Amino acid sequence: MRTAGTDLPAPSLLALADTDYVIAEHAKSARAFLKQLPLTRPLQSIEIVELNEHTREQAILPMLDPLMAGRDGVLVSEAGCPGVADPGAKLVLAAHQSGIHVEPFIGPSALLLALMGSGLDGQRFAFAGYLPTEAAARRERLRELEQRSRRERETELFIETPYRNQVMLEALLAALQPATWLCVAADLTGPRQTLRTRRVSEWRASPPQLDKVPTVFLFLAG
Repeated sequence: MRTAGTDLPAPSLLALADTDYVIAEHAKSARAFLKQLPLTRPLQSIEIVELNEHTREQAILPMLDPLMAGRDGVLVSEAGCPGVADPGAKLVLAAHQSGIHVEPFIGPSALLLALMGSGLDGQRFAFAGYLPTEAAARRERLRELEQRSRRERETELFIETPYRNQVMLEALLAALQPATWLCVAADLTGPRQTLRTRRVSEWRASPPQLDKVPTVFLFLAG
């Protein structure tokens, strides 16, 4: 089984060109991705099954049946990097448990791109996923992460549903200390890409209006 993002260098694209079985978050976008490949077979002949946040646990193992029967398969991630902030990790673990060879092909991961462009510590960092949506619980979690960042000298990364980006930014500016470094990385590799790191005190003086696009938030306690 091969795991692949949707934006790959040419050698990786060629390696994936003969696939006839694809596991993807959404069939429609997977077909759009496959159209970019130098396929050796008609697109209509490629079997596509969906694996996303709505997939039931018991539906994952049967997805490996074609691979157990000798076919090769590709796991494609909307996030660009399968298994990283991505529901495909459960399938990959099941593949290992079933003795299936796994070969990764990396695509652009928003988390790593944000860390690369933030200027924050890339030697020690942690991904916290999604934070609580309830205001008090979110504030408490942010303060816990800031304490951890200060104690460990660790960059903290997390993501938010795009329509809650502005609420999250306001929560960050209210909860974090003025000297903490905060990076907001939005729509990375997209047409509305923005990436900027400033102290919380600077953000408070001139808070931006965030677009409803995928955004990674990072901070490092000052």
